[in-house]
Amino acid sequence: MDSKLTLRLNTAVIEQAKAYAEANNMSLSRLVELLLRKCTNTGFYNIENLPISDWVGIVAEGSAEYAVNKKSRKDLKDEFFKSKK
Repeated sequence: MDSKLTLRLNTAVIEQAKAYAEANNMSLSRLVELLLRKCTNTGFYNIENLPISDWVGIVAEGSAEYAVNKKSRKDLKDEFFKSKK
């Protein structure tokens, strides 16, 4: 079953990814699904070692930056309960 996912990405990256997907005869959605599947099924625990990091570097303008928000368990819990109000 497919589900809808909303992502916020740089416009230039989106356009380059669309061109890449089209050149490989697939939709952008399927390309993202393929990349996410590779991330989650290959046993890589560090994003820098993923085989897709080279692809990200190719389609990104400049070097790829991976933003990681480290939140405490308390902050995550507070955020969750605040969203339920």
